[in-house]
Amino acid sequence: MLPDFSENLCFRAFLVLGNVVTLCCGAALLVMCINFILDPDGLYILVCATGNDSIWRGAWIGLFSGFALFCISVFGIAAIIVSKRNILLAYILLMVVIYAFEVASAITSATHKDWLVPNLFLKQMLQHYTNPLSDSLFSTPGQSNTTNGITATWNRIMSDFKCCGVYGPEDWVNYDSYFRLQHSDADYPWPRQCCQLDDTGAIVNVEACKIGVSPFLYTQGCYDYIAGPLMRHSFEVSWFGFAILCWTFFLLLGVIFHYSQVDF
Repeated sequence: MLPDFSENLCFRAFLVLGNVVTLCCGAALLVMCINFILDPDGLYILVCATGNDSIWRGAWIGLFSGFALFCISVFGIAAIIVSKRNILLAYILLMVVIYAFEVASAITSATHKDWLVPNLFLKQMLQHYTNPLSDSLFSTPGQSNTTNGITATWNRIMSDFKCCGVYGPEDWVNYDSYFRLQHSDADYPWPRQCCQLDDTGAIVNVEACKIGVSPFLYTQGCYDYIAGPLMRHSFEVSWFGFAILCWTFFLLLGVIFHYSQVDF
């Protein structure tokens, strides 16, 4: 036991409070990662098609870390109240393992933003938009679903956010794409979802949209509407994760010190 009972009691109370804060942080991280994994913005199909969905793996690791922090904090409160060396040691070892997982989650989320460059989505859009892989004898159901999902997602984004392409409607004119193989410039130089629509979903002025007259053609690119939510999640999970890591580091040091002062 510590020499001074009152000092020991105050220090233990501080450690209990520290675990209560960690418990709340773990619950908040859990909710944050669940919300992202549920994909409310419908962007997973675009990220998955790039070949690197690390940001989702980071979210899954963060979900596990948040749940584990919540559980270990409850265990830590009990361990500190009981103050038995074997229970405290178990808490310390478990916290170290969870700490390592949270480090992986924070680093993965922080570094993935460098992957989400405009040209990545541009290449994907030009290759897969309206490309009927389902008609190919060499395509798989998974590939067909991915292609159909990419087309549907791009149509939704361009219609909902009143944007066109990644950089703008010129993407459909300046680069070769499957869409250009289907449509000549005289027919439709860009998808119809790039045109201004009325309340019934019909194009307001077809000819004006074809020749690129604003506001009948959406001239803004869609990249910000795609990367924005992903970047925001990356920022939230990474920096909130780093804040949790800083807090739990000092909390863990305090528990280790308390462990060293407890008699066998």
